[in-house]
Amino acid sequence: MRTTIRLNPRLLAEAKKLAADTNRSLTKVVEDALREVVARRRRQPRRTVSLTIVGGSGVNPGIDLDDSAALLAAMEVVRGPA
Repeated sequence: MRTTIRLNPRLLAEAKKLAADTNRSLTKVVEDALREVVARRRRQPRRTVSLTIVGGSGVNPGIDLDDSAALLAAMEVVRGPA
C-alpha cells in the first residue's frame, strides 16, 4: 500500500543512511522500525493512572487532558503568560 508520511529532515537523513548502510530500501527500514515499535507496545502491559481530584467538581468544561497544547493554553489564560 502506498502512503505519505512527514518525517523530520534529520530523521529522514538518518533512515536513508541506515538503509544504504544495511543494503535495504527506505521502505523496508521504516516497516522494520514500525514493526519493532508495535511489537514492543504489545509486550508492555497497559498501565492505568488514577488521578485524585482535590476540591472543585473535576476538570473544567472544554478541557481535554489528552491535548497538552490546549491544556497549556488554557492555563496561560488563567495565570497569564510565563
